Amino acid sequence: MAANVQWTGRPASKEHEHAYHAPPAPSNPVVRGLPLYYGAKIITSSTLVQNLLWGNAGFDSLRNRAELEGVEPRYEPLVVKSSGTRVSTAEALQTLSNEDWTSRTLSEKLYPSILDYHEAYKSGRTTPTAVAKVLLPLVRRDVEIPSRHSVAFLSSKVDLVMRAAEASTKRYEEGKSLGPLDGVPVAVKDEEDVTGYPKCVGSKLDLKDKHDATSYCVQAWQDAGAVLIGKTNMHEYGMDTTNNNPNHGTPLNPHNNTYYCGGSSGGSAYAVGAGLVPVAIGNDGGGSIRIPSAYCGLYGLKPSHGRVSIRPTSNLARSNGVAGPLAANMVDLEISYRVMAQPDLEEPNSALFDTPSSAASKQGRKKVLGVFKEWFDRADPAVRQACMNVVDYLTSKLDYEIVDISIPLLHEGQTAHAMTILCEIPSGVSSFKDLTPANQVLMSVGSKTPGVDFLQAQKVRMLLMQHLAHLYEKHPGMIIVTPTTPNAGWSFDPQDLKYGCSNGNMSLRSMEYVWLANFTGCPAISVPAAYLEPEKGTGRIPIGFMGMGEWCSEDELLAFGYDCERYLHDVYENGRVKPAAYVEVLEV
Repeated sequence: MAANVQWTGRPASKEHEHAYHAPPAPSNPVVRGLPLYYGAKIITSSTLVQNLLWGNAGFDSLRNRAELEGVEPRYEPLVVKSSGTRVSTAEALQTLSNEDWTSRTLSEKLYPSILDYHEAYKSGRTTPTAVAKVLLPLVRRDVEIPSRHSVAFLSSKVDLVMRAAEASTKRYEEGKSLGPLDGVPVAVKDEEDVTGYPKCVGSKLDLKDKHDATSYCVQAWQDAGAVLIGKTNMHEYGMDTTNNNPNHGTPLNPHNNTYYCGGSSGGSAYAVGAGLVPVAIGNDGGGSIRIPSAYCGLYGLKPSHGRVSIRPTSNLARSNGVAGPLAANMVDLEISYRVMAQPDLEEPNSALFDTPSSAASKQGRKKVLGVFKEWFDRADPAVRQACMNVVDYLTSKLDYEIVDISIPLLHEGQTAHAMTILCEIPSGVSSFKDLTPANQVLMSVGSKTPGVDFLQAQKVRMLLMQHLAHLYEKHPGMIIVTPTTPNAGWSFDPQDLKYGCSNGNMSLRSMEYVWLANFTGCPAISVPAAYLEPEKGTGRIPIGFMGMGEWCSEDELLAFGYDCERYLHDVYENGRVKPAAYVEVLEV
Protein backbone atom coordinates (compact mmCIF):
# COMPACT_ATOMS: atom_id res chain seq x y z
CA MET A 1 0.00 0.00 0.00
CA ALA A 2 1.25 3.51 -0.81
CA ALA A 3 2.98 5.25 2.09
CA ASN A 4 0.80 8.37 1.83
CA VAL A 5 -2.43 6.37 2.11
CA GLN A 6 -3.99 6.00 5.51
CA TRP A 7 -6.72 3.56 6.48
CA THR A 8 -9.19 4.19 9.27
CA GLY A 9 -11.25 1.32 10.59
CA ARG A 10 -9.91 -1.29 8.18
CA PRO A 11 -10.30 -4.76 9.72
CA ALA A 12 -7.34 -7.08 10.11
CA SER A 13 -6.86 -9.27 7.07
CA LYS A 14 -7.84 -12.78 8.09
CA GLU A 15 -8.92 -15.69 5.95
CA HIS A 16 -11.87 -17.68 7.29
CA GLU A 17 -12.28 -21.00 5.50
CA HIS A 18 -15.66 -22.61 5.91
CA ALA A 19 -17.27 -25.02 3.47
CA TYR A 20 -20.16 -23.62 1.48
CA HIS A 21 -23.61 -24.90 2.32
CA ALA A 22 -26.74 -23.84 0.46
CA PRO A 23 -29.39 -22.48 2.81
CA PRO A 24 -32.61 -24.33 3.59
CA ALA A 25 -35.64 -23.15 1.67
CA PRO A 26 -37.26 -20.26 3.56
CA SER A 27 -40.57 -21.08 5.17
CA ASN A 28 -42.02 -17.70 6.05
CA PRO A 29 -45.80 -17.57 5.59
CA VAL A 30 -46.95 -15.57 2.54
CA VAL A 31 -49.99 -13.47 3.43
CA ARG A 32 -51.87 -10.84 1.42
CA GLY A 33 -55.20 -9.06 1.25
CA LEU A 34 -57.65 -9.10 4.15
CA PRO A 35 -55.91 -12.03 5.90
CA LEU A 36 -52.80 -9.82 6.13
CA TYR A 37 -54.84 -6.85 7.35
CA TYR A 38 -56.46 -8.77 10.20
CA GLY A 39 -53.50 -11.04 10.83
CA ALA A 40 -51.27 -8.03 11.46
CA LYS A 41 -53.56 -6.91 14.27
CA ILE A 42 -53.30 -10.31 15.92
CA ILE A 43 -49.52 -10.53 15.51
CA THR A 44 -48.79 -7.05 16.87
CA SER A 45 -50.82 -7.82 19.99
CA SER A 46 -49.33 -11.27 20.67
CA THR A 47 -45.78 -11.67 21.94
CA LEU A 48 -46.13 -15.43 21.60
CA VAL A 49 -46.91 -15.23 17.87
CA GLN A 50 -44.13 -12.70 17.33
CA ASN A 51 -41.61 -15.02 18.97
CA LEU A 52 -42.83 -17.97 16.92
CA LEU A 53 -42.42 -16.02 13.66
CA TRP A 54 -38.99 -14.78 14.79
CA GLY A 55 -37.80 -18.34 15.31
CA ASN A 56 -39.42 -19.53 12.09
CA ALA A 57 -37.40 -16.92 10.20
CA GLY A 58 -34.21 -18.62 11.42
CA PHE A 59 -33.00 -15.72 13.52
CA ASP A 60 -31.89 -18.11 16.27
CA SER A 61 -29.53 -19.92 13.89
CA LEU A 62 -26.47 -17.85 14.87
CA ARG A 63 -26.38 -19.17 18.42
CA ASN A 64 -23.56 -21.46 19.53
CA ARG A 65 -21.69 -21.23 16.22
CA ALA A 66 -18.16 -22.56 16.60
CA GLU A 67 -17.04 -20.35 13.69
CA LEU A 68 -17.76 -17.26 15.78
CA GLU A 69 -15.70 -18.24 18.81
CA GLY A 70 -13.02 -15.64 19.45
CA VAL A 71 -14.50 -13.18 16.91
CA GLU A 72 -15.18 -9.70 18.27
CA PRO A 73 -18.45 -8.02 17.27
CA ARG A 74 -18.29 -5.11 14.81
CA TYR A 75 -21.14 -2.64 15.16
CA GLU A 76 -20.50 -0.30 12.22
CA PRO A 77 -18.63 -1.03 8.98
CA LEU A 78 -16.99 2.39 8.48
CA VAL A 79 -13.68 1.94 6.65
CA VAL A 80 -11.91 4.94 5.15
CA LYS A 81 -8.94 5.11 2.79
CA SER A 82 -7.54 8.62 2.67
CA SER A 83 -4.58 10.32 1.06
CA GLY A 84 -5.59 13.83 2.09
CA THR A 85 -6.84 14.66 -1.41
CA ARG A 86 -9.54 17.17 -0.67
CA VAL A 87 -10.67 20.26 -2.56
CA SER A 88 -13.41 22.79 -1.98
CA THR A 89 -16.88 22.33 -3.41
CA ALA A 90 -16.27 25.20 -5.83
CA GLU A 91 -13.06 23.58 -7.08
CA ALA A 92 -14.79 20.20 -7.44
CA LEU A 93 -17.58 21.74 -9.54
CA GLN A 94 -15.03 23.56 -11.67
CA THR A 95 -13.21 20.28 -12.27
CA LEU A 96 -16.45 18.71 -13.50
CA SER A 97 -17.01 21.66 -15.86
CA ASN A 98 -13.49 21.45 -17.29
CA GLU A 99 -13.37 17.67 -17.63
CA ASP A 100 -13.35 16.06 -21.07
CA TRP A 101 -16.22 13.57 -20.99
CA THR A 102 -15.90 12.55 -24.66
CA SER A 103 -14.33 9.14 -24.11
CA ARG A 104 -16.96 8.19 -21.52
CA THR A 105 -20.02 9.37 -23.47
CA LEU A 106 -21.87 7.02 -25.79
CA SER A 107 -22.29 8.19 -29.37
CA GLU A 108 -25.96 7.25 -29.29
CA LYS A 109 -28.05 7.07 -26.13
CA LEU A 110 -31.57 5.95 -25.40
CA TYR A 111 -31.78 8.31 -22.43
CA PRO A 112 -30.56 11.94 -22.59
CA SER A 113 -27.75 12.51 -20.11
CA ILE A 114 -26.92 15.36 -17.77
CA LEU A 115 -24.49 16.53 -20.44
CA ASP A 116 -27.28 16.58 -23.07
CA TYR A 117 -29.36 18.84 -20.84
CA HIS A 118 -26.32 21.03 -20.23
CA GLU A 119 -25.60 21.36 -23.95
CA ALA A 120 -29.26 22.05 -24.77
CA TYR A 121 -29.28 24.89 -22.23
CA LYS A 122 -25.96 26.34 -23.40
CA SER A 123 -27.09 26.31 -27.04
CA GLY A 124 -30.41 27.92 -26.21
CA ARG A 125 -32.38 25.00 -27.70
CA THR A 126 -34.36 24.91 -24.49
CA THR A 127 -34.16 26.29 -20.95
CA PRO A 128 -34.46 24.90 -17.44
CA THR A 129 -37.69 26.87 -17.11
CA ALA A 130 -39.17 25.23 -20.22
CA VAL A 131 -38.16 21.77 -18.98
CA ALA A 132 -39.72 22.42 -15.57
CA LYS A 133 -42.98 23.46 -17.22
CA VAL A 134 -43.02 20.17 -19.17
CA LEU A 135 -42.35 18.07 -16.09
CA LEU A 136 -44.61 19.62 -13.47
CA PRO A 137 -47.91 18.44 -15.01
CA LEU A 138 -46.44 14.92 -15.21
CA VAL A 139 -45.28 14.63 -11.60
CA ARG A 140 -47.84 16.62 -9.59
CA ARG A 141 -50.38 14.84 -7.42
CA ASP A 142 -52.25 18.00 -6.48
CA VAL A 143 -54.07 18.39 -9.80
CA GLU A 144 -57.57 17.36 -10.84
CA ILE A 145 -56.37 14.54 -13.10
CA PRO A 146 -52.86 13.36 -12.16
CA SER A 147 -50.80 11.75 -14.90
CA ARG A 148 -49.77 8.09 -14.92
CA HIS A 149 -46.36 9.18 -13.66
CA SER A 150 -47.46 11.11 -10.57
CA VAL A 151 -47.73 8.00 -8.39
CA ALA A 152 -43.94 7.88 -8.42
CA PHE A 153 -43.88 11.18 -6.52
CA LEU A 154 -45.19 12.11 -3.08
CA SER A 155 -44.88 15.87 -3.39
CA SER A 156 -43.77 18.59 -5.78
CA LYS A 157 -43.67 22.28 -4.87
CA VAL A 158 -44.39 24.36 -7.97
CA ASP A 159 -43.06 27.62 -6.52
CA LEU A 160 -39.75 26.04 -5.45
CA VAL A 161 -39.33 24.21 -8.76
CA MET A 162 -39.99 27.30 -10.86
CA ARG A 163 -37.80 29.51 -8.68
CA ALA A 164 -34.85 27.14 -9.11
CA ALA A 165 -35.49 26.69 -12.84
CA GLU A 166 -35.76 30.43 -13.48
CA ALA A 167 -32.56 31.13 -11.54
CA SER A 168 -30.75 28.51 -13.62
CA THR A 169 -32.18 29.91 -16.85
CA LYS A 170 -30.87 33.35 -15.91
CA ARG A 171 -27.40 31.93 -15.22
CA TYR A 172 -27.27 30.34 -18.67
CA GLU A 173 -28.44 33.58 -20.30
CA GLU A 174 -25.62 35.43 -18.55
CA GLY A 175 -23.03 32.77 -19.36
CA LYS A 176 -22.56 31.92 -15.69
CA SER A 177 -23.58 28.26 -15.55
CA LEU A 178 -22.52 26.49 -12.38
CA GLY A 179 -21.52 23.36 -14.28
CA PRO A 180 -23.01 20.27 -15.94
CA LEU A 181 -25.69 19.73 -13.25
CA ASP A 182 -27.02 23.29 -13.51
CA GLY A 183 -30.70 23.31 -14.54
CA VAL A 184 -30.89 19.52 -14.77
CA PRO A 185 -34.16 18.11 -13.34
CA VAL A 186 -33.60 15.68 -10.46
CA ALA A 187 -35.73 13.81 -7.95
CA VAL A 188 -35.08 12.84 -4.33
CA LYS A 189 -36.39 9.91 -2.31
CA ASP A 190 -38.70 10.93 0.52
CA GLU A 191 -36.22 9.45 3.00
CA GLU A 192 -34.22 12.69 2.73
CA ASP A 193 -35.18 16.07 4.19
CA VAL A 194 -35.73 19.03 1.86
CA THR A 195 -36.58 22.55 2.97
CA GLY A 196 -40.16 23.42 2.07
CA TYR A 197 -41.21 19.80 1.54
CA PRO A 198 -43.12 17.40 3.78
CA LYS A 199 -41.62 14.06 4.74
CA CYS A 200 -43.32 10.79 5.65
CA VAL A 201 -40.87 8.07 4.43
CA GLY A 202 -43.79 6.46 2.59
CA SER A 203 -46.04 6.31 5.67
CA LYS A 204 -49.08 8.28 6.78
CA LEU A 205 -47.03 9.98 9.50
CA ASP A 206 -45.64 13.51 9.55
CA LEU A 207 -41.88 13.08 9.90
CA LYS A 208 -40.77 16.47 8.62
CA ASP A 209 -37.60 17.83 10.23
CA LYS A 210 -38.61 20.43 12.78
CA HIS A 211 -35.89 22.79 11.54
CA ASP A 212 -37.10 22.45 7.92
CA ALA A 213 -33.60 21.39 6.92
CA THR A 214 -32.20 19.89 3.73
CA SER A 215 -30.03 16.76 3.70
CA TYR A 216 -26.41 17.54 2.83
CA CYS A 217 -26.35 15.34 -0.27
CA VAL A 218 -29.50 16.99 -1.62
CA GLN A 219 -28.13 20.44 -0.89
CA ALA A 220 -24.95 19.52 -2.76
CA TRP A 221 -27.00 18.87 -5.92
CA GLN A 222 -29.00 22.06 -5.43
CA ASP A 223 -25.86 24.10 -4.86
CA ALA A 224 -24.61 22.74 -8.20
CA GLY A 225 -27.76 24.18 -9.81
CA ALA A 226 -29.91 21.04 -10.09
CA VAL A 227 -33.67 21.64 -10.19
CA LEU A 228 -35.49 19.38 -7.74
CA ILE A 229 -38.86 18.55 -9.30
CA GLY A 230 -40.18 16.54 -6.37
CA LYS A 231 -39.76 13.93 -3.65
CA THR A 232 -40.33 10.37 -4.74
CA ASN A 233 -42.47 7.52 -3.46
CA MET A 234 -40.85 4.75 -1.45
CA HIS A 235 -41.66 1.57 0.39
CA GLU A 236 -42.92 2.57 3.83
CA TYR A 237 -39.86 3.04 6.07
CA GLY A 238 -37.78 1.31 3.39
CA MET A 239 -38.80 -2.08 4.77
CA ASP A 240 -38.98 -4.21 1.62
CA THR A 241 -37.73 -4.55 -1.94
CA THR A 242 -40.95 -4.03 -3.96
CA ASN A 243 -41.99 -0.41 -3.32
CA ASN A 244 -45.53 -1.63 -2.75
CA ASN A 245 -47.18 1.29 -0.96
CA PRO A 246 -50.87 1.03 0.01
CA ASN A 247 -50.64 4.48 1.63
CA HIS A 248 -49.78 6.53 -1.44
CA GLY A 249 -50.07 4.15 -4.37
CA THR A 250 -47.47 1.91 -5.96
CA PRO A 251 -45.41 3.02 -8.97
CA LEU A 252 -45.38 0.18 -11.50
CA ASN A 253 -42.38 -0.87 -13.53
CA PRO A 254 -42.00 1.42 -16.58
CA HIS A 255 -41.01 -1.62 -18.67
CA ASN A 256 -43.97 -3.81 -17.70
CA ASN A 257 -46.79 -2.60 -15.48
CA THR A 258 -47.49 -6.04 -14.05
CA TYR A 259 -44.14 -5.91 -12.24
CA TYR A 260 -42.86 -3.85 -9.33
CA CYS A 261 -40.21 -1.15 -9.74
CA GLY A 262 -38.30 -2.63 -6.84
CA GLY A 263 -37.65 -0.84 -3.60
CA SER A 264 -37.35 0.82 -1.42
CA SER A 265 -36.20 3.59 -3.81
CA GLY A 266 -38.86 2.61 -6.35
CA GLY A 267 -40.21 6.09 -6.98
CA SER A 268 -36.73 7.35 -7.81
CA ALA A 269 -36.18 4.35 -10.10
CA TYR A 270 -39.46 5.00 -11.91
CA ALA A 271 -38.64 8.69 -12.36
CA VAL A 272 -35.32 7.85 -14.02
CA GLY A 273 -36.59 4.77 -15.86
CA ALA A 274 -39.49 6.68 -17.41
CA GLY A 275 -37.10 9.40 -18.63
CA LEU A 276 -38.49 12.13 -16.38
CA VAL A 277 -35.09 12.86 -14.83
CA PRO A 278 -31.57 11.62 -15.64
CA VAL A 279 -30.66 11.13 -11.96
CA ALA A 280 -32.38 10.68 -8.61
CA ILE A 281 -31.27 10.12 -5.04
CA GLY A 282 -32.07 6.84 -3.33
CA ASN A 283 -31.09 5.17 -0.08
CA ASP A 284 -29.72 1.66 0.25
CA GLY A 285 -29.81 -0.36 3.48
CA GLY A 286 -30.29 -3.76 1.87
CA GLY A 287 -30.18 -3.18 -1.88
CA SER A 288 -32.70 -0.35 -2.04
CA ILE A 289 -30.76 1.52 -4.75
CA ARG A 290 -29.41 -1.49 -6.63
CA ILE A 291 -32.56 -3.64 -6.72
CA PRO A 292 -34.82 -0.96 -8.26
CA SER A 293 -31.97 0.02 -10.59
CA ALA A 294 -31.80 -3.59 -11.77
CA TYR A 295 -35.56 -4.01 -12.10
CA CYS A 296 -35.90 -0.75 -14.06
CA GLY A 297 -32.80 -1.10 -16.27
CA LEU A 298 -30.73 1.68 -14.64
CA TYR A 299 -27.31 2.36 -13.17
CA GLY A 300 -27.18 2.53 -9.38
CA LEU A 301 -24.33 3.13 -6.95
CA LYS A 302 -24.28 2.17 -3.27
CA PRO A 303 -21.30 4.14 -1.89
CA SER A 304 -18.95 3.11 0.92
CA HIS A 305 -20.54 3.31 4.33
CA GLY A 306 -20.45 6.86 5.70
CA ARG A 307 -19.09 8.48 2.55
CA VAL A 308 -22.18 10.42 1.46
CA SER A 309 -23.48 12.72 4.17
CA ILE A 310 -27.21 13.00 4.81
CA ARG A 311 -26.78 15.41 7.74
CA PRO A 312 -28.97 16.43 9.57
CA THR A 313 -31.30 13.64 8.42
CA SER A 314 -31.31 10.62 10.73
CA ASN A 315 -30.34 7.32 9.16
CA LEU A 316 -33.15 4.75 9.30
CA ALA A 317 -30.62 1.91 9.32
CA ARG A 318 -27.56 3.37 11.03
CA SER A 319 -25.03 0.60 10.39
CA ASN A 320 -26.32 -0.47 6.97
CA GLY A 321 -27.91 2.45 5.14
CA VAL A 322 -26.33 4.95 2.74
CA ALA A 323 -27.54 7.51 0.21
CA GLY A 324 -26.52 7.27 -3.44
CA PRO A 325 -27.57 7.97 -7.03
CA LEU A 326 -29.71 6.11 -9.56
CA ALA A 327 -28.98 7.22 -13.11
CA ALA A 328 -29.97 6.81 -16.72
CA ASN A 329 -26.39 6.58 -18.02
CA MET A 330 -22.96 5.95 -16.52
CA VAL A 331 -21.88 9.55 -17.09
CA ASP A 332 -24.89 10.66 -15.06
CA LEU A 333 -23.99 8.25 -12.29
CA GLU A 334 -20.45 9.59 -12.10
CA ILE A 335 -21.32 13.28 -12.19
CA SER A 336 -24.13 13.03 -9.66
CA TYR A 337 -22.05 10.87 -7.32
CA ARG A 338 -19.03 13.17 -7.43
CA VAL A 339 -21.20 16.14 -6.49
CA MET A 340 -23.10 14.46 -3.63
CA ALA A 341 -19.99 12.72 -2.22
CA GLN A 342 -18.06 15.93 -1.66
CA PRO A 343 -16.86 15.47 1.97
CA ASP A 344 -19.07 17.13 4.58
CA LEU A 345 -16.66 18.68 7.08
CA GLU A 346 -19.45 18.98 9.66
CA GLU A 347 -20.24 15.26 9.63
CA PRO A 348 -17.56 13.18 11.41
CA ASN A 349 -17.62 10.18 9.07
CA SER A 350 -17.95 11.98 5.74
CA ALA A 351 -15.20 14.42 6.75
CA LEU A 352 -12.67 11.56 6.76
CA PHE A 353 -13.02 10.80 3.04
CA ASP A 354 -11.14 12.19 0.04
CA THR A 355 -12.87 14.19 -2.66
CA PRO A 356 -13.94 11.71 -5.38
CA SER A 357 -11.68 11.65 -8.41
CA SER A 358 -12.44 10.99 -12.06
CA ALA A 359 -13.18 7.49 -13.30
CA ALA A 360 -10.97 8.36 -16.28
CA SER A 361 -7.98 8.35 -13.92
CA LYS A 362 -8.52 4.61 -13.35
CA GLN A 363 -8.00 3.44 -16.91
CA GLY A 364 -4.67 1.81 -16.03
CA ARG A 365 -6.09 0.01 -13.02
CA LYS A 366 -5.70 -3.70 -12.38
CA LYS A 367 -8.79 -5.45 -13.77
CA VAL A 368 -9.76 -8.43 -11.64
CA LEU A 369 -13.18 -10.05 -11.26
CA GLY A 370 -13.81 -12.23 -8.23
CA VAL A 371 -16.37 -14.99 -8.75
CA PHE A 372 -17.72 -17.27 -6.03
CA LYS A 373 -19.19 -19.89 -8.33
CA GLU A 374 -21.53 -21.64 -5.89
CA TRP A 375 -23.06 -18.30 -4.93
CA PHE A 376 -23.22 -16.93 -8.48
CA ASP A 377 -24.91 -20.12 -9.67
CA ARG A 378 -27.83 -19.71 -7.27
CA ALA A 379 -29.37 -17.21 -9.69
CA ASP A 380 -32.20 -18.32 -11.95
CA PRO A 381 -30.63 -19.93 -15.05
CA ALA A 382 -31.58 -17.14 -17.48
CA VAL A 383 -30.31 -14.45 -15.09
CA ARG A 384 -27.09 -16.36 -14.48
CA GLN A 385 -26.43 -16.75 -18.20
CA ALA A 386 -27.15 -13.09 -18.94
CA CYS A 387 -24.63 -12.01 -16.31
CA MET A 388 -22.03 -14.56 -17.41
CA ASN A 389 -22.29 -13.06 -20.89
CA VAL A 390 -21.09 -9.76 -19.43
CA VAL A 391 -18.24 -11.54 -17.62
CA ASP A 392 -17.23 -13.24 -20.88
CA TYR A 393 -17.17 -9.87 -22.66
CA LEU A 394 -15.08 -8.22 -19.97
CA THR A 395 -12.54 -11.04 -19.92
CA SER A 396 -12.33 -11.65 -23.69
CA LYS A 397 -12.43 -8.05 -24.92
CA LEU A 398 -11.31 -5.76 -22.09
CA ASP A 399 -8.52 -7.77 -20.43
CA TYR A 400 -10.23 -8.52 -17.15
CA GLU A 401 -8.92 -11.51 -15.22
CA ILE A 402 -11.16 -13.93 -13.30
CA VAL A 403 -10.15 -15.30 -9.92
CA ASP A 404 -12.13 -17.92 -8.05
CA ILE A 405 -12.95 -16.90 -4.51
CA SER A 406 -15.01 -18.14 -1.59
CA ILE A 407 -16.80 -16.20 1.13
CA PRO A 408 -17.63 -17.85 4.47
CA LEU A 409 -21.02 -17.95 6.19
CA LEU A 410 -22.78 -16.20 3.33
CA HIS A 411 -26.27 -17.30 4.18
CA GLU A 412 -25.71 -16.85 7.89
CA GLY A 413 -24.49 -13.38 6.95
CA GLN A 414 -27.73 -12.60 5.20
CA THR A 415 -29.60 -13.66 8.32
CA ALA A 416 -27.31 -11.46 10.43
CA HIS A 417 -27.92 -8.49 8.12
CA ALA A 418 -31.68 -8.99 8.18
CA MET A 419 -31.69 -9.31 11.97
CA THR A 420 -29.61 -6.15 12.34
CA ILE A 421 -31.66 -3.93 10.06
CA LEU A 422 -34.89 -5.26 11.58
CA CYS A 423 -33.59 -4.01 14.93
CA GLU A 424 -32.30 -0.67 13.64
CA ILE A 425 -35.36 0.60 11.77
CA PRO A 426 -38.01 -0.31 14.36
CA SER A 427 -35.90 1.39 17.05
CA GLY A 428 -36.78 4.72 15.40
CA VAL A 429 -40.52 4.07 15.21
CA SER A 430 -42.57 5.09 18.25
CA SER A 431 -45.64 3.03 17.36
CA PHE A 432 -46.27 0.28 14.82
CA LYS A 433 -50.07 0.61 14.81
CA ASP A 434 -50.16 3.39 12.18
CA LEU A 435 -48.06 1.44 9.68
CA THR A 436 -49.15 -0.81 6.84
CA PRO A 437 -50.05 -4.38 7.86
CA ALA A 438 -46.87 -5.88 6.36
CA ASN A 439 -44.70 -3.46 8.34
CA GLN A 440 -46.65 -4.04 11.52
CA VAL A 441 -45.67 -7.69 11.18
CA LEU A 442 -42.03 -7.05 10.21
CA MET A 443 -41.31 -4.50 12.90
CA SER A 444 -43.07 -6.29 15.71
CA VAL A 445 -41.25 -9.53 14.88
CA GLY A 446 -37.87 -7.86 14.33
CA SER A 447 -38.10 -6.01 17.62
CA LYS A 448 -38.16 -9.33 19.49
CA THR A 449 -34.47 -9.99 18.80
CA PRO A 450 -32.61 -10.77 22.06
CA GLY A 451 -29.35 -8.96 22.73
CA VAL A 452 -27.29 -12.16 22.53
CA ASP A 453 -28.49 -12.85 19.00
CA PHE A 454 -27.85 -9.26 17.93
CA LEU A 455 -24.28 -9.60 19.22
CA GLN A 456 -23.82 -12.84 17.31
CA ALA A 457 -24.91 -11.02 14.15
CA GLN A 458 -22.22 -8.39 14.70
CA LYS A 459 -19.63 -11.14 15.09
CA VAL A 460 -20.67 -12.42 11.67
CA ARG A 461 -20.16 -8.90 10.34
CA MET A 462 -16.60 -8.81 11.69
CA LEU A 463 -15.79 -12.25 10.30
CA LEU A 464 -16.99 -11.24 6.84
CA MET A 465 -15.10 -7.95 6.90
CA GLN A 466 -11.89 -9.70 7.95
CA HIS A 467 -12.25 -12.20 5.13
CA LEU A 468 -12.99 -9.47 2.57
CA ALA A 469 -9.89 -7.59 3.74
CA HIS A 470 -7.95 -10.80 3.08
CA LEU A 471 -9.43 -11.19 -0.41
CA TYR A 472 -8.79 -7.57 -1.41
CA GLU A 473 -5.23 -7.78 -0.08
CA LYS A 474 -4.60 -11.00 -2.01
CA HIS A 475 -6.21 -9.70 -5.22
CA PRO A 476 -5.60 -5.93 -5.47
CA GLY A 477 -8.21 -4.13 -7.55
CA MET A 478 -10.64 -7.04 -7.41
CA ILE A 479 -14.35 -6.46 -7.99
CA ILE A 480 -16.60 -9.25 -6.74
CA VAL A 481 -19.28 -9.83 -9.38
CA THR A 482 -22.72 -11.40 -9.15
CA PRO A 483 -26.15 -10.79 -10.60
CA THR A 484 -27.78 -7.87 -8.79
CA THR A 485 -30.77 -10.06 -8.04
CA PRO A 486 -31.07 -13.79 -8.71
CA ASN A 487 -34.53 -13.25 -10.19
CA ALA A 488 -35.88 -11.40 -13.22
CA GLY A 489 -38.10 -8.82 -11.57
CA TRP A 490 -41.02 -9.32 -9.21
CA SER A 491 -44.56 -9.53 -10.58
CA PHE A 492 -47.47 -8.87 -8.25
CA ASP A 493 -50.99 -9.96 -7.47
CA PRO A 494 -53.37 -6.98 -8.03
CA GLN A 495 -54.86 -7.40 -4.55
CA ASP A 496 -51.42 -6.67 -3.08
CA LEU A 497 -51.74 -3.02 -4.08
CA LYS A 498 -54.54 -2.36 -1.58
CA TYR A 499 -53.26 -3.96 1.62
CA GLY A 500 -49.70 -4.88 0.71
CA CYS A 501 -48.14 -8.31 0.87
CA SER A 502 -45.96 -10.11 3.39
CA ASN A 503 -43.65 -12.40 1.43
CA GLY A 504 -40.40 -12.78 3.34
CA ASN A 505 -39.32 -15.66 1.11
CA MET A 506 -39.27 -13.52 -2.03
CA SER A 507 -37.78 -10.57 -0.15
CA LEU A 508 -34.85 -12.71 0.96
CA ARG A 509 -34.47 -14.10 -2.54
CA SER A 510 -34.30 -10.65 -4.12
CA MET A 511 -31.65 -9.59 -1.57
CA GLU A 512 -29.45 -12.68 -1.96
CA TYR A 513 -26.50 -10.75 -3.44
CA VAL A 514 -26.99 -7.13 -2.40
CA TRP A 515 -26.94 -7.36 1.40
CA LEU A 516 -23.19 -8.08 1.69
CA ALA A 517 -22.15 -4.58 0.60
CA ASN A 518 -24.44 -2.99 3.18
CA PHE A 519 -23.39 -5.22 6.06
CA THR A 520 -19.66 -4.84 5.40
CA GLY A 521 -19.67 -1.22 4.24
CA CYS A 522 -18.22 -1.88 0.78
CA PRO A 523 -19.30 0.12 -2.29
CA ALA A 524 -21.25 -1.65 -5.04
CA ILE A 525 -22.64 -0.80 -8.46
CA SER A 526 -25.52 -2.27 -10.44
CA VAL A 527 -25.61 -1.97 -14.23
CA PRO A 528 -28.22 -3.16 -16.73
CA ALA A 529 -27.03 -6.33 -18.45
CA ALA A 530 -29.94 -7.83 -20.41
CA TYR A 531 -33.70 -8.05 -20.85
CA LEU A 532 -35.71 -11.24 -20.41
CA GLU A 533 -39.19 -12.23 -21.51
CA PRO A 534 -41.75 -11.67 -18.76
CA GLU A 535 -43.84 -14.29 -17.01
CA LYS A 536 -46.84 -11.99 -17.36
CA GLY A 537 -47.80 -8.73 -19.00
CA THR A 538 -46.12 -6.96 -21.91
CA GLY A 539 -42.57 -5.67 -21.94
CA ARG A 540 -39.23 -7.41 -21.39
CA ILE A 541 -37.79 -7.30 -17.87
CA PRO A 542 -34.35 -5.74 -17.24
CA ILE A 543 -31.60 -7.79 -15.58
CA GLY A 544 -28.93 -6.22 -13.37
CA PHE A 545 -25.24 -7.15 -13.03
CA MET A 546 -23.42 -6.10 -9.86
CA GLY A 547 -19.86 -5.40 -8.85
CA MET A 548 -18.73 -4.92 -5.24
CA GLY A 549 -15.35 -3.31 -4.66
CA GLU A 550 -12.98 -2.74 -1.78
CA TRP A 551 -13.81 0.04 0.66
CA CYS A 552 -13.47 3.49 -0.98
CA SER A 553 -13.11 2.04 -4.50
CA GLU A 554 -16.02 3.97 -6.02
CA ASP A 555 -13.80 5.46 -8.74
CA GLU A 556 -12.75 1.97 -9.85
CA LEU A 557 -16.36 0.77 -9.76
CA LEU A 558 -17.40 3.66 -11.98
CA ALA A 559 -14.66 2.75 -14.50
CA PHE A 560 -15.95 -0.84 -14.37
CA GLY A 561 -19.48 0.47 -14.94
CA TYR A 562 -18.40 2.29 -18.11
CA ASP A 563 -16.96 -0.98 -19.43
CA CYS A 564 -20.26 -2.75 -18.73
CA GLU A 565 -22.18 0.06 -20.39
CA ARG A 566 -20.20 -0.57 -23.58
CA TYR A 567 -21.34 -4.19 -23.52
CA LEU A 568 -25.00 -3.20 -23.42
CA HIS A 569 -24.50 -0.56 -26.11
CA ASP A 570 -22.09 -2.30 -28.49
CA VAL A 571 -22.53 -6.05 -27.97
CA TYR A 572 -25.90 -6.95 -26.49
CA GLU A 573 -28.35 -7.85 -29.24
CA ASN A 574 -30.75 -4.96 -30.00
CA GLY A 575 -29.14 -2.89 -27.25
CA ARG A 576 -30.99 -1.01 -24.57
CA VAL A 577 -34.78 -1.20 -24.43
CA LYS A 578 -37.01 1.85 -24.25
CA PRO A 579 -39.77 1.31 -21.64
CA ALA A 580 -43.43 1.74 -22.52
CA ALA A 581 -43.77 4.60 -20.01
CA TYR A 582 -40.85 6.58 -21.46
CA VAL A 583 -41.16 10.38 -21.85
CA GLU A 584 -38.98 12.41 -24.23
CA VAL A 585 -38.61 15.43 -21.97
CA LEU A 586 -36.07 17.31 -24.10
CA GLU A 587 -38.12 16.74 -27.25
CA VAL A 588 -41.47 17.99 -25.89
